[in-house]
Amino acid sequence: MKKYIILLLVSLLIGVSSLSAAARTFGLHGAGPRVGVSIDPDQIHFGGHLDLGDLATRLMIFPSIEVGVGDDLTIVAPMFAIGYRFREDWGSWNPYIGGGVGPVFVSSDHGGSNSELGLTVQGGIQKRLSSQSGFMFLEFKIGLADYNDFKFTLGWCFGSK
Repeated sequence: MKKYIILLLVSLLIGVSSLSAAARTFGLHGAGPRVGVSIDPDQIHFGGHLDLGDLATRLMIFPSIEVGVGDDLTIVAPMFAIGYRFREDWGSWNPYIGGGVGPVFVSSDHGGSNSELGLTVQGGIQKRLSSQSGFMFLEFKIGLADYNDFKFTLGWCFGSK
């Protein structure tokens, strides 16, 4: 019985270490621009993001900031997001899903401003175009709390490995 427990523990240790070995380390892997459109309010948004590696295998960390203009509003939305990649192969189109949270600062062109909590569910698809140039992505976000109802974004991440 003791042999089986030791064998099980060794197997689990090897399995966990192989999982963490496949994950990219936490740290700055890349950064890039993003641009898109949102619905309710109807805006054009632009901003930037960071690729901070993986929290665990396929579980990526990508904070961003977006500035939306239009519909008589300016919205600034820093967001901390985590996403799950369905594949490890960055050379193919790689779908992902995730969510984000962050403050949302809203300023009206007619005076007045407020801040709200932004919660999103998001998904997208990404693809590495070459080993040195990073990857591109198409992403959608659905706002769950006092935030844009829907966003569609195109982005590029330079230097990401």
